[in-house]
Amino acid sequence: MTRVLVLNCGSSSVKYRLFDGAATLAKGLVERIGEEGGDAADHLAALQRIMAETDLDGLAAVGHRVVHGGPDFHAATVIDDAVVRGIEALVPLAPLHQPAALSGIEVARKLLPSVPQVAVFDTAFHATIPPEGFTWAIDTELAGRWQIRRYGFHGTSHAYVARRTAGVLGLSPAETNVITLHLGNGASACAVRGGRSIATSMGLSPLDGLVMGTRSGAIDPTVIFHLHRVAGLPIDEIETSLTRHGGLLGLAGENDLRAVLSRRALGDEAATLAFDVYTRRIREYVGAYLAVLGRVDAITFTAGVGENSPAVRAATLSGLEPLGIAVDPARNEAAAPIISPDGGRTAVCVVPTDEELEIADQSRAALGWED
Repeated sequence: MTRVLVLNCGSSSVKYRLFDGAATLAKGLVERIGEEGGDAADHLAALQRIMAETDLDGLAAVGHRVVHGGPDFHAATVIDDAVVRGIEALVPLAPLHQPAALSGIEVARKLLPSVPQVAVFDTAFHATIPPEGFTWAIDTELAGRWQIRRYGFHGTSHAYVARRTAGVLGLSPAETNVITLHLGNGASACAVRGGRSIATSMGLSPLDGLVMGTRSGAIDPTVIFHLHRVAGLPIDEIETSLTRHGGLLGLAGENDLRAVLSRRALGDEAATLAFDVYTRRIREYVGAYLAVLGRVDAITFTAGVGENSPAVRAATLSGLEPLGIAVDPARNEAAAPIISPDGGRTAVCVVPTDEELEIADQSRAALGWED
């Protein structure tokens, strides 16, 4: 009961990885689904291709990444018809992501009817955030009717990285307090106490919180009212601006931080400002989560930017030395597992994430097969 096929279905792509335990047997990506010249006509054709090209002998389960679990899905869940209906009901909360996951689930259940299917939700890890952490100060009847609250995302990554950080420190997850910083094209921060999320930066959607590649992160809601009432922009156009034309792209015309860093090194003012806004926002969340957690054993960087950008790591934590937080320049350049000086109050770590492995492990656990 160790082989698990992990599927991450987007609107025009399917990313897959086949595990035997922690070992990867196969992986790949089918892109431009439904597009002229693409790899497949639809999700059915994409998954048929994947299954034809992959040895699925001994397959014990299929684990599906599902972005939104809403208020009811608090853990990885074995899929049946009722679970599918529950995921469908959450489409309004994640209209860009949920339909693709549902397509993948539908096709996989059809092609592999005897193999258990498991939904692993990005939001589930954050279900342990207490009410004062997920509740916004709006009319409670309105919030309840429309399921408005902080859900948080990147949960599989934060769960995996927090647990791995505890291992780097030689501690058990239950006794470790960690601030995890998942910094990629999408980015979020999480405060983890004893292996449980107690605060996170993303909210009802992945738009809130940190500055990202194309997403604005947190802004004053009045900006939306102002753009609609005064500038005359329709709501859909404002949403597109904040989600697809904001963030680093909006500030510097680049959504890839590497390009921003290259221009910054040449003295480009827009790139320099974008970098400063980006790193200051992360530092503000670090400060907030220090206050929420009280004791912090480690601050951990992960994902594409977090794992590969010494400049971001150094700038993010610059000035926090009086709080016992520092980065050793040589260790930072080497991206060692621990990049802080010896003897510091709070370790600073770089831990590569592995969301697919976490999905495989959670799928096994949901079926009662964990070691």
